[in-house]
Amino acid sequence: MAMLASDLEALIRNALPNARIRVEGDDGVHFSAEVIDESFRGMNRVQQQRAVYAALKGKMDGPNGAVHALALTTKAPE
Repeated sequence: MAMLASDLEALIRNALPNARIRVEGDDGVHFSAEVIDESFRGMNRVQQQRAVYAALKGKMDGPNGAVHALALTTKAPE
């Protein structure tokens, strides 16, 4: 059930097509991502991160999720 960083990026890009996205991780289950998108403007960090998690379409849900851990940084462009 392992994923590639490019798979995770594609899921996020589908939901946030204009975002700047950087995803790293090479073991298939632990990733870090930075997502910068104009749609985050006016949102607090929890709201921003929820938007990204929603884009993952359940890939982090429970012990059977494809992604075990995601260190996530989100923000609106400066």
